[in-house]
Amino acid sequence: MSPRELPPRLELECLKALWELGEANVRDVQAALARTLAYTTVMTVLDRLARRGCVERRKVGRGFHYSAILSRDSVRRVALEDLIECYFDGSHESLRNYLHQADKLDS
Repeated sequence: MSPRELPPRLELECLKALWELGEANVRDVQAALARTLAYTTVMTVLDRLARRGCVERRKVGRGFHYSAILSRDSVRRVALEDLIECYFDGSHESLRNYLHQADKLDS
C-alpha cells in the first residue's frame, strides 16, 4: 500500500483492532472487531495487509501474530488530505472555515 492510499473499510477495521491490541492473532482481532466476521475473513484481510506491508506477522506455534506497521496517524493524515482535496478543493482554509461555521451551529 502506498503511503498516499487509504485502506478499504474492512482493512481499516482490522488495523484499528491491531492499534488497540498491539500484537494479536486472528482470533483476538476477530473478537475486537465491532461487527461479527468469520475467522477466515479476518485471516484473509490480515494476510492481505501483511502482503501489502501494512502489518507484520510472525509465526507463533501453528499460527501467526500480527502487528501494525502503518501508524494510526499516517492513515489519519492521508484521510484528512483526501477529504480536503475532494471536498474542499485542496484548501485547508476552507475546511477550517467550514468547521468554524459548524461549531457555531452546534452552540
